[in-house]
Amino acid sequence: MKKILSVIALAIVAFILFYINLPVINYGFTGFAFILLVLVMLVIVYSSGLTVSEKTKQVKLAAMPSKYLYVLVAILLSYCILLPLITSTKMFRSDSYQKLIGEVKNGEKITNHIAPISIDKIRVVDEKLAYLLGEKILGSQPALGSQVELGDFCIQKVNDELYWVAPLLHSGLLKWFNNQEGTAGYVMVSATNERDVKLVQHVGGKAIKIKYQPGAYFGSELHRHVYFNGYATAGLADFSFEIDDAGNPFWVITKYEKRIGFSGKEANGIVVVDAQSGAMTEYSIAKTPLWVDRIQPLGFIEDQLNDWGEYVHGYWNFSNADKLQTTEGLTLVYGKDNKSYWYTGLTSVGKDESAVGFVLVDTRTKEATFYKQSGATEYAAQSSAEGKVQEKGYKASLPIPYNINNIPAYVMTLKDDGGLVKMFAMVDISDYTIVGVGNTMRETLTAFKNVYNMADNKINPNSVSNKKTVKSVVTRIQNDVKNGNSFYYFKVKDYPNIFVGSSQISSQLPVTIIGDSISVSFDLDLEEVIDISTFENINLKSSMKKK
Repeated sequence: MKKILSVIALAIVAFILFYINLPVINYGFTGFAFILLVLVMLVIVYSSGLTVSEKTKQVKLAAMPSKYLYVLVAILLSYCILLPLITSTKMFRSDSYQKLIGEVKNGEKITNHIAPISIDKIRVVDEKLAYLLGEKILGSQPALGSQVELGDFCIQKVNDELYWVAPLLHSGLLKWFNNQEGTAGYVMVSATNERDVKLVQHVGGKAIKIKYQPGAYFGSELHRHVYFNGYATAGLADFSFEIDDAGNPFWVITKYEKRIGFSGKEANGIVVVDAQSGAMTEYSIAKTPLWVDRIQPLGFIEDQLNDWGEYVHGYWNFSNADKLQTTEGLTLVYGKDNKSYWYTGLTSVGKDESAVGFVLVDTRTKEATFYKQSGATEYAAQSSAEGKVQEKGYKASLPIPYNINNIPAYVMTLKDDGGLVKMFAMVDISDYTIVGVGNTMRETLTAFKNVYNMADNKINPNSVSNKKTVKSVVTRIQNDVKNGNSFYYFKVKDYPNIFVGSSQISSQLPVTIIGDSISVSFDLDLEEVIDISTFENINLKSSMKKK
């Protein structure tokens, strides 16, 4: 009877360990072997018994355990420690680590990859601001706010609009116990308009109940639900909350395997979990639904890119020849093909002030493209933007790369100590001394283009390839002073757009009046208000010739 009770007690301990730790039962993962090791040690202690030495007062085994138990301990220790050391150490497998990212193609111009964008589509809300805005709308619902908390925000495109989306999660054990059917919805914050914040609690006329979530308890805990329903042998990572284009909530979980012994995590598919019903669907990378924005976890890609740059000449490269490293981390951006990419700059090891190039990695397929062009690191761009308004003490957000009239430029917000957006900044990636700031994105774009045009495109003369010149007659003109600079807005005959330029572009702008014939050149872009590159008043030129 005593032995039966002992076996039952050991089984209970084993179940608790499995239930809490959820070890992956597969080669390359040591969690399962470690739990077995703990159980074997418990068996050894129990079968041998413990005694206390009268002389030394030390606790020791009362009898020698079976030699087979020692053999089993040795095997498990070798599996947990020795085998990973031999098969996975970067010293021995540097070539495998360097090639794990796959083929890194060389791109010509990064502007060929990143789509031109209108200013109303530029991301001005980062994750921290999204959380502040989400907390604000949740606080406006006292009854709900006392029951739930915001989960992690995930950025994604929903019906071609960019949003930060976060689930409502249980705020504790008692809240979960009293509301086991699930929390009531999620929060959407527009990444392009900080006034667009939604608390979504119904989809298609039905109330949302997010039952399965991280941090829940027992069978409602997301990882445990997936683990005990067919995925105990699969590596699972990056539990991201996403919604489809209809607004239905899901959890997107990356499946991965180990490619280099016990290391080298490689995504090989996803598991999509209905956040309400718990229904699961597995997809290969090629057949993943289009509404899923990312399959490749940020951490996987960052590690693989750093290994690709680190071991370019093997492990023993004491001179650091040709070594590269990522800069400020990875940022999610969208390309001309409307796909999402992980973006980062690359610098030479030991030289972190300027980038030697930039990498875009497809967040679904992991296809990587390296653009070898020098430029500013994200940190340098932030410092440049902050220096432009140093008297205000604003802090710049993580820069996002955009294509501004075929000029690769970083766009960022400038925030006060409370995390609120006060101004905006644009910095030329090729030369971080070319900076434009403004109170609105429109002002910022105008200021940036003015500074860039005054540099006479010396940074990259061929970067703006889509210019147009118009000769017409001024029908309206008005000046406006912003941040100490005079800007002149005008319309011309037979052209629908409004043009704007500063007196720094041309000294003829301040003395131009309605009826004057002019010639202007400008970049063809997506804006209603067009920033001019050059301005010439033909009337003034003619009158000067007559004299």
